[in-house]
Amino acid sequence: MRILALEPYFGGSHQAFLDGWSTHSRHAWTVLGLPAFKWKWRMRHSAYTLTEQVRGRMAAGEWWEVLFCSDMLDLAAFYGLAPAELRRIPSVAYFHENQLTYPVQFESERDYHFGYTNMTTALAATRVWFNSAFNRDSFLEALPAFLKRMPDHQPTEAIERIRAKSGIQPQGVREMPQRGKRNDGPPRILWAARWEHDKNPRLFFDALKQLKQQGTDFRISVIGQQFRDVPDVFAWAKDYFRRHIDRWGYQQTRGQYEAALREADVVVSTADHEFFGISVVEAIAAGALPVLPRRLAYPEILNGIAPADEELFFYNGEARVLADRLSLLARRLTAGNLWQGDPRRGVRAVQKFTWPELAPRLDEALDQLVI
Repeated sequence: MRILALEPYFGGSHQAFLDGWSTHSRHAWTVLGLPAFKWKWRMRHSAYTLTEQVRGRMAAGEWWEVLFCSDMLDLAAFYGLAPAELRRIPSVAYFHENQLTYPVQFESERDYHFGYTNMTTALAATRVWFNSAFNRDSFLEALPAFLKRMPDHQPTEAIERIRAKSGIQPQGVREMPQRGKRNDGPPRILWAARWEHDKNPRLFFDALKQLKQQGTDFRISVIGQQFRDVPDVFAWAKDYFRRHIDRWGYQQTRGQYEAALREADVVVSTADHEFFGISVVEAIAAGALPVLPRRLAYPEILNGIAPADEELFFYNGEARVLADRLSLLARRLTAGNLWQGDPRRGVRAVQKFTWPELAPRLDEALDQLVI
């Protein structure tokens, strides 16, 4: 089957999704993407820009059975501009995130136009896939209050129309190289996330400060993408924990990134908002033990890791509790029993997200659209 994929923001997790799936798919893919630059501008202009690219491909004789796009495309506008014959094929809109609940530091910064574009894209698509139930539910639960802000003609019936055609298809990840024998030393703790307020780095560093004050030794790698406005706590932490740091900042190559994951004994998240959590899944796949808030998308990704022991992997979001958990894990590591006899428990739990296993399931889901 021939798939046309349209990605207005071809970078980061959006690009990784299409690259991973198309590489492992049994279908033939045409991927048209625009550079990952100025996401608001991409959401506004890409319907026209990509329509013109599609027209050129069609004039050269190309054709497809399914249209696939991300939530960054204004699909309703694209359909209004596209050739009529293209509007007859089924479509899937994939929501990596949604603009009604995507975190902003101040709610006054939110541009509700983009939330409305997400809604009309979902209405225009044949199927709507979310990368987690948390993403889907947060979007659908935010819609009623959003629509009530309208002065009249509030289309609340649209919510059930979207719900009826929505499903969950998780983000895929690469298979991770097997880690070798662990080097001696104290526990190596990884924090891998965007350096922004919604990832709550202060909570992580507060917990580490308590751990240090308890006299527990540890090493840390704090990695992730950085933007212009980095929270001040990173500068403080780099100085305060300078004798504990193995890696600090964005890893420039995939090899460096994977090395950071393989070195970690424990991966910690302190996020206030996470639609899926690719870096956490990849760290678990590399062998790290996860310590995550019991909320957001995390209970979904750890489903099946070992229900009887799930208390080990979740904490309540408090720095004191996180510090105590890390102290416990440090003692287990010293005793040579971090995973309590089953060090591949986490690897098995997230194997379903690796592309060799996930791509056939996604292919089958597309097949159902054209039966």
